[in-house]
Amino acid sequence: MYKVLVINPGSTSTSVALFCDEAVSLSAEVRHPRETIDQFSSVLEQKEFRTEQVLSLIKDSLKNGLPDIVVGRGGLLRAIPGGPYSINDEMIADLESGKYGVHPCNLGAMIARELAEKWSVPSMIMDPVVTDEMDPVAKVTGFSEIKRRSVFHALSQRGVARSVAAKLGVEYEKGKFIVAHIGGGASIGAHRDGRIVDVVNALDGEGPFSPERSGCLPVLPVLDLIQSGKFSFDELRKKVTSGSGIIGLLGTNDLREVEKRIEDGDKDAALVFDALAYNISKHICSFVPALMKGDSDKKAVNAVIITGGVANSKKLTCAVEEMVGMIGPVYVLTGLEEMEVMGMGGLSVLRGELIPADYSNGSIINSTES
Repeated sequence: MYKVLVINPGSTSTSVALFCDEAVSLSAEVRHPRETIDQFSSVLEQKEFRTEQVLSLIKDSLKNGLPDIVVGRGGLLRAIPGGPYSINDEMIADLESGKYGVHPCNLGAMIARELAEKWSVPSMIMDPVVTDEMDPVAKVTGFSEIKRRSVFHALSQRGVARSVAAKLGVEYEKGKFIVAHIGGGASIGAHRDGRIVDVVNALDGEGPFSPERSGCLPVLPVLDLIQSGKFSFDELRKKVTSGSGIIGLLGTNDLREVEKRIEDGDKDAALVFDALAYNISKHICSFVPALMKGDSDKKAVNAVIITGGVANSKKLTCAVEEMVGMIGPVYVLTGLEEMEVMGMGGLSVLRGELIPADYSNGSIINSTES
């Protein structure tokens, strides 16, 4: 029996799971209040704190033996194909420097490698957030100095899409799905024939606002705000990426609290909630052209899928379903899909079914059976 430890740092939480072969023997999460996270001046400074949280969550499980491999959530690296990658010095250097961006998910590989070296076992990442399968046309903007890039919840999106495809009896590699992962940040992806051909970038300020991020903003007012001197560049960047959205509008990132305020007659809370559902729906609908591109039959979208933390709000998912249901059936998944993809990836590596690529040369991953 193989044991796979999975570590997934998010914006305001750290999740762990321990798989014994395909079975989940431990699933735990610790939430990090915004005031706790704000005590750290950088994401890198959170590493020791998050590592201690992981060890606390798995302490009892370690009494039954060490894991055979540690899988961390892939962070902001250079654009690479999806699949498993061994964690090496070059990967850690890119994550620590923030060369390709800074986000708490960068800590996944760092924590995984530190613990794996402590236990003398291998470490890896799976389907990092920089997985890039976008159509070339989707990267073009009207500003020559800027191209759109692929940064999204690749693990979650691929996992839930495969899960729904199986329920529908459809091959994921032959289906069409629109997946919206709405957590602390938001990403939406167009899945066409097994490739994620366009995404709402979860980091660069695209798409709908979310519990903690501003989403897309009109450019000229942002430039005016920069020129005004009200915020320094670093202050404005932090506000856009972690201090806006619902928390900036209502002072909380908890939808349960927002719904309670609505029940108590808070009209501002009701307006923000409705705007969130509308913005998510609007951006979901915007991906229909990506799924129809190159399809002479214009076959229907197999499903629209909602996942991530806000998927736990039935009020929100029902509101979104009402607005996007004409595209296709809507599925809401709130389970362990993201953790399961990492766990099963680690298990496949241990069994020799997948060979991790070397991040240093970015080689393509192939199954040993192919």
